[in-house]
Amino acid sequence: MAPQKIDSRIVSGSRFPIPGSAVFLFLATGYYPPATDFLRVAPGANRGKICVEAPRPVWLWGAFCLMRTLLVRDMRPRRAASEMADYRPTIGVTMGDPAGIGPEIIVKMLSCEAMRQRARFVIFGLAELLAYTADMLEADLPFHREHHEDIRRYDEDLVLLDYDEIVLPTRMKRGPDKIGGRASMAFCVDAIQAARDGLIDAVVTAPISKAAWELAGYHKYPGHTELLKEKCHARHVAMMFVAPQLKVVLATIHTAIIAIRDEFTIGCVFNPIYLADQALREWFSLEKPRLAVAGLNPHAGEDGKFGDEEIRVIAPAILMAKEAGITVDGPFPGDTIFLMALAGKCDCVVAMYHDQGLIPIKLLAWRDAVNVTLGLPIIRTSPDHGTAFDIAGKNKADATSMIAAANLAIDLAIKKHAADEAQRLKNQAE
Repeated sequence: MAPQKIDSRIVSGSRFPIPGSAVFLFLATGYYPPATDFLRVAPGANRGKICVEAPRPVWLWGAFCLMRTLLVRDMRPRRAASEMADYRPTIGVTMGDPAGIGPEIIVKMLSCEAMRQRARFVIFGLAELLAYTADMLEADLPFHREHHEDIRRYDEDLVLLDYDEIVLPTRMKRGPDKIGGRASMAFCVDAIQAARDGLIDAVVTAPISKAAWELAGYHKYPGHTELLKEKCHARHVAMMFVAPQLKVVLATIHTAIIAIRDEFTIGCVFNPIYLADQALREWFSLEKPRLAVAGLNPHAGEDGKFGDEEIRVIAPAILMAKEAGITVDGPFPGDTIFLMALAGKCDCVVAMYHDQGLIPIKLLAWRDAVNVTLGLPIIRTSPDHGTAFDIAGKNKADATSMIAAANLAIDLAIKKHAADEAQRLKNQAE
């Protein structure tokens, strides 16, 4: 009984028996339709073996299948890597407080041609102020101006969303002001919503004045982090500071030292440990991150002699994290834990309060440290400094941290795009 030809384009060729184990060669090629169409169980003397009908010469067909598979499989990771490298995300940048150094560091950051080649930028701010700043810095930036209510996905590389309804005084006060508070809040809220709507891939926030937000009536937001948490409906968030030498995440954020004891719970310590582990895996490609947790009290309490928070709160949080599969240890004294990190004994330090984590970061990398908000459904970074009202408008601001924040936002947006694309292809295949 002659084998049935499935593909009429294949001329009748040789029939030959091959051991069943050899089918693996054909199936391994991934060239399933031809391989399976031409395989059959041989009758008679060849029973129990498999025959193949293929065009003459048979070896040429097999070689073609094998070479095709090797090339395709070799190209897939390269193609994925190439697509990830070629993707140009759209980064939203908020101007921050108009009276601060935000406009200046934005213009200096965008003046870097390599930066503009990596991404598209949408600036949430004041067109007149940004134009004035660009003139002062002699920067020729091709802004495409749009009104902020007309936000959408843009093809232009550099878009300025103008809030022309906000009028600054002719002689602007270089300090906290109600108008500046309202303006910087509007920039932030709209950028957050744009990121949530998928109109931009990440948000980079220039410095705001917390005092200006107070003057403008926004009393419940001590800073960007609390605003981001509310607007993104995030359950838990944490501040991570990323520097070339060190990564630090905070257990408490904008909390007075005297008030820490009132809100210091096991969850308060566990959540930043969990978020840091997740971020180090997903964003910084560490397969098994190592975290070190600082103590709250001198000498990490020294067995309760200088406070019992390490025993009551921090140690149980560390135990919970270990049971969740996180590689974490501590609590370690705050005066030595950062030496451990610099020596490469951990990948990230979990500090218990703001200045415990920020002092070493700013001593080591005050120019290029970046603040990243963990726990959000969007990507948000910012420079690791404030409004610097005292030098605003004088061309004295250092934009290094702003450039680092933008570069990190681009890196994370590219990585997220690649992960989303991989998940989409996986879902299609299923």
